[in-house]
Amino acid sequence: MDKLKMHSPDMTQQNIAKIQALFPNCVTESIGVDGELKLAIDFDQLKQELSDSLLEGDRERYHLNWPGKRQSIVLANSPITKTLRPDLSKSVDFDSTSNIFIEGDNLEAIKLLQDSYLGKVKMIFTDPPYNTGKDFIYSDKFNKSSEEYFRESMQVDEFENKMVSNTETNGRFHSDWLSMMYPRLKLSRNFLTEDGVIVVHIDENEYPNLEKILSEIFGEENNLGTIVWDKRNPKGDATGVAQQHELISIYCKNRNYFKENVEFKRPKENASKIIDKASELIQRNSGVVDDKIRTEFKKWISKSPFSGGEKAYSFIDDEGRVYRTVSMAWPNKKKAPDDYFIPLVHPETKKECPVPERGWRNPPATMKKLLDAGLIVFGKDEATQPTRKYLLSENMYENVPSLLYFAGSDDSLLSSMGIPFDTPKSVEVTKRVIESVCNGDDIVMDFFAGSGTTGHAVFDLNKKQGNNLRFILVQVDEKCDESIAKNYKFKSISDLSIKRLVEAGKLFENFLDDKGFRFFKVDTSNMADVYYAPDQVTQGSLDLLVDNIKADRTDEDLLFQVLLDWGVDLSLPIEKESIQGKSVFFVDDDALVACFDLRINEALIKELAAKEPLRVVFRDDGFESDAVKINAEQIFKQVSPHTEVKAL
Repeated sequence: MDKLKMHSPDMTQQNIAKIQALFPNCVTESIGVDGELKLAIDFDQLKQELSDSLLEGDRERYHLNWPGKRQSIVLANSPITKTLRPDLSKSVDFDSTSNIFIEGDNLEAIKLLQDSYLGKVKMIFTDPPYNTGKDFIYSDKFNKSSEEYFRESMQVDEFENKMVSNTETNGRFHSDWLSMMYPRLKLSRNFLTEDGVIVVHIDENEYPNLEKILSEIFGEENNLGTIVWDKRNPKGDATGVAQQHELISIYCKNRNYFKENVEFKRPKENASKIIDKASELIQRNSGVVDDKIRTEFKKWISKSPFSGGEKAYSFIDDEGRVYRTVSMAWPNKKKAPDDYFIPLVHPETKKECPVPERGWRNPPATMKKLLDAGLIVFGKDEATQPTRKYLLSENMYENVPSLLYFAGSDDSLLSSMGIPFDTPKSVEVTKRVIESVCNGDDIVMDFFAGSGTTGHAVFDLNKKQGNNLRFILVQVDEKCDESIAKNYKFKSISDLSIKRLVEAGKLFENFLDDKGFRFFKVDTSNMADVYYAPDQVTQGSLDLLVDNIKADRTDEDLLFQVLLDWGVDLSLPIEKESIQGKSVFFVDDDALVACFDLRINEALIKELAAKEPLRVVFRDDGFESDAVKINAEQIFKQVSPHTEVKAL
């Protein structure tokens, strides 16, 4: 019976498979460090295939390089033998929620999630630590070579602590920050849907380098632009120009696909408020639109702190629709075709109105449609040139501009929740960016979750728009300051983030179907070392390795490592039933069936096979006898031949 691999994907082997699809003659086999045969690249042959465009040696070329880049690529591609362990006590609505919160190093979490969320995330929205001369925390010690590298480069202490100091005395070294960011961004691309985007907050210190590595990973052609967030609050300690802005870099995965499938627009900021005000005035006037209502509406518009474009929507028609007027004149310098000069007849005087000097903007057929739809505005008589009526209800969205003005702070909001956190991301800014791309049940991922702003924003947007957006948040288990731990009882930033999500869920509980999250913690594998290296077991240690599963792990722990290994969504519904006296998990009905009990007999196997699941998994040592284990595969082949059967 085939065994599950029980480790994160080997990205190097996946990359080799991609090359094999293009150049099968350039892929061969070699013995790996574990003594097993693996696919490998014949670089001499590949060079031959690419001989007319190959760069070798010290030839000049355009690229970004820094000390540690090669190692960061190796780290991104290498697999890890870790897992995600669920904790129901820290979760909210575990059985019904579709949201995920993960505590642990984000690069480890990203590696573990690769198969389960490959090509499924619509937006990665993240705010990484800025290179400001302060410490940032990350753990990139996944194999022997990387451990040696970081120890030799003094990026870990003698206790293997994960703190990497990038202090002011370091001169804010760019290499430290780039080596931290590159593998995370490199792997993040795999999560995105074809029309997905990545959004990264940054300040002026690393913006140039961030753009370069994003262009290298996602392709320069997929750069959708940078939003300059004017925070209206210049830094007071500046030696040079006092920066009062942050930058938000946005890249898509596939520009052509994105253009065809995503309407990259944002809601007009005050459009709903304007329409609501008009409705309020009309209702107060017994549903009648008259000059009194129109005058009062215009006064309200003029006194409101709206932009000029918003204030132009100062009219209400007889049907109660808010609109603005625009010229219908031919926009080009050249004269319009002759049939673009047909006059419009005033509905009251029955006389022809003036035609623009170069003709109408639209052909006669379009002009008739506008007229029939009541979308042409006439003056008091035929002396006034008619204009086009633009309804606000049909123009609620606008292109995403490069400038974002928002000076608000969430300090008071977090304070009301009992959450201390310096410089949190703004919920309002986060919402504006997310809603320009995401809708329906799209997934939003944030692997620098911080105080949980992205999750809060998703809850808020679901309430506002009636969507079912989902989030996946990752936050390293970073200790809080002593004062916070003492006064607020938060041991770590992830505890603080969880508290924030719980409180945000309460704010919107009357409006949301899903206000919960499943909590997971990055941990060592559930499998004992013998699972990964059985050839290293000695005769003297056999008694300690009767079971290949660690003694402190639960069936739920095993189930979620199986879901990761098989690439199954971690938020799918799970049912637990007792069949033939054994505990059996059913994930998404019969998408996956798992039984980790011991002494499984053929009666149970036959009953499970009759359900015809897509996948089924057992413990390798869970069968009543070797004969039952052998027969299990044969039973499924006969009763449910499409079922994939594996063991752990």
